[in-house]
Amino acid sequence: MNLHEGGALQSWLAGDGPLGDAVISSRIRLARNLDGYFFPTRMDGRQAEEVAARVVEAASTWRDERGRPLQVLYLRELSSLERQVLVEKHLVSPLHIQQPHGVLLLSQDESLSVMINEEDQLRIQKMAAGLNLQEAYEGALRFHDHLRERLPFAYHSRLGYLTAHPANVGTGLRASVLCHLPGHTLAKAIEPLLVQLSQRGMTARGLYGEGSQASGNLYQISNSRTLGVAAEAIVEAMDQAIRQVVQRERSLREALLQDGQLEDRIWRAYGILTHARSISSGEAMELLSLVRLGVDLHVLPPLPPRLLNQLIVRIRPAFLQAEAGEVQDPQQRDRTRARLIRHMLAQGGAA
Repeated sequence: MNLHEGGALQSWLAGDGPLGDAVISSRIRLARNLDGYFFPTRMDGRQAEEVAARVVEAASTWRDERGRPLQVLYLRELSSLERQVLVEKHLVSPLHIQQPHGVLLLSQDESLSVMINEEDQLRIQKMAAGLNLQEAYEGALRFHDHLRERLPFAYHSRLGYLTAHPANVGTGLRASVLCHLPGHTLAKAIEPLLVQLSQRGMTARGLYGEGSQASGNLYQISNSRTLGVAAEAIVEAMDQAIRQVVQRERSLREALLQDGQLEDRIWRAYGILTHARSISSGEAMELLSLVRLGVDLHVLPPLPPRLLNQLIVRIRPAFLQAEAGEVQDPQQRDRTRARLIRHMLAQGGAA
């Protein structure tokens, strides 16, 4: 399996989903554990191996819509660089790659991934392009039901599905939407938005979830309550909330465009990215955010959304090195990153 195949990145990066100007992707995650076992933090190696073997066997008969099975990746068999690439592609968590008995199940298009032996024994994740939580939920549920017919999930008649962290008890469902919100950032409206989301039982984090900082004006907005709330209600509430956020984001962008300084900043960002010979990951993310904004506002010539989405992943340190086929120091990576961005923007502009 080629973990860093640049031309065939995940389907959720297609850029053709609903509200794609402000929503990159939607994700549904279901946390589950097997009855009769400790949670991963208390399991010994033998139990962890047994859980992994049972899940892998149960999943072996699953097929996607095109009749393809899941791939099985044993994390201990991957290099440190390959494991980090999986994190950068949002297929596993930073916690998961540290687990000695961690296993990843992965669909061919990488829209479905299953972490085995992370914080919970099972983390089923389904991704979709744009604001498409219902599609992601239905996809995750199909695989969940396949496993449920073959494995005994830990379930309490009053509480619901049992999970390692109390916040996930109940449905065990986390609905997340990755949003691009430069309008909120530039208008200094992010803090009020975070307060409003909190009041609605939602939270916003950076690109890589809990503990990460917002980079390139990308925010993961997700539900923070699962107990006592039906899964369908969580999905519907999230969908409505995100639509309101996007409506506000679009209004803020249009208002900001009336200020000629924004147009200048956008063109400066485009100029730097198309000519720079060295650029850090952080600077690249901030400038790409402005370029994406410029394309959406028709300030810049059109660029394919898929190209801009792919750059979110392809400019990350591990992915860059994996594509280059060598370990690089920070200075080398900055040069490689600048060269990749120049090439892709030139390629996109000619498309």
